[in-house]
Amino acid sequence: MARRKKIYEGKAKILYEGPEPGTIVQYFKDDATAFNAEKRDVIEGKGVLNNRLSEFFMTGLACVGIPTHFIKRLNMREQLVRSCEIIPLEIIVRNYAAGSMSKRLGIEEGTQLPRPIIEYCYKDDALGDPLVSEEHIAAFGWASPQDMDDVMSLALRVNDYLSGVLYAVGIRLVDFKIEIGRVYEGDFQRLIIADEISPDSCRLWDIETGRKLDKDVFRRDLGSLTDAYAEVARRLGVMPKGATGMTKPTLIN
Repeated sequence: MARRKKIYEGKAKILYEGPEPGTIVQYFKDDATAFNAEKRDVIEGKGVLNNRLSEFFMTGLACVGIPTHFIKRLNMREQLVRSCEIIPLEIIVRNYAAGSMSKRLGIEEGTQLPRPIIEYCYKDDALGDPLVSEEHIAAFGWASPQDMDDVMSLALRVNDYLSGVLYAVGIRLVDFKIEIGRVYEGDFQRLIIADEISPDSCRLWDIETGRKLDKDVFRRDLGSLTDAYAEVARRLGVMPKGATGMTKPTLIN
């Protein structure tokens, strides 16, 4: 068997050339990073959980008519996705103040915002993914005004879906970030949700206790990251309800 061609390796995933033109194999690593990779560790089982949870969310989005790059899960750590041209932005949707927003604006963490607020960061690790405005995006040609209208619409639709699904299992969606890609069908372009949706890319708090069930557990040394992610998976039915935190999680196929 020929060795697969690596296309890109990031902090949490490796992308390989897919088996068919226009496809990519996305491999979820166990690496955990924070503060622009200044803090890092390898946490066994994290990649398995993120692969399965991202599959759950991407499949759910497709069921409500939100297009994504997800095709199918291949195994415990890999999924087959559609190749797309990534818009060089992180799209952040905030429902409650937390993290960098609280620091920038002096708003207490956990304060509910008057409405969902969408922020944009330019994807560049060397620059620390700086916050940018729609003026920057238009001026530098990263996305057209029509693209940005579609990006905002997609982001709010994703927010509605995720908020509802997570609220039903006692989890508050504080904020999340997504990436969006362009696909071309003849002369027609459309935007789709790409990358991943997992506790790595969301802030998730238990509604009753406020317990953090996301990467802030790692950022702030609040306990076991895999236990937190496994709790999210259990509540969503991805893991058996009776399962306990484990180094190598057992997931439902």
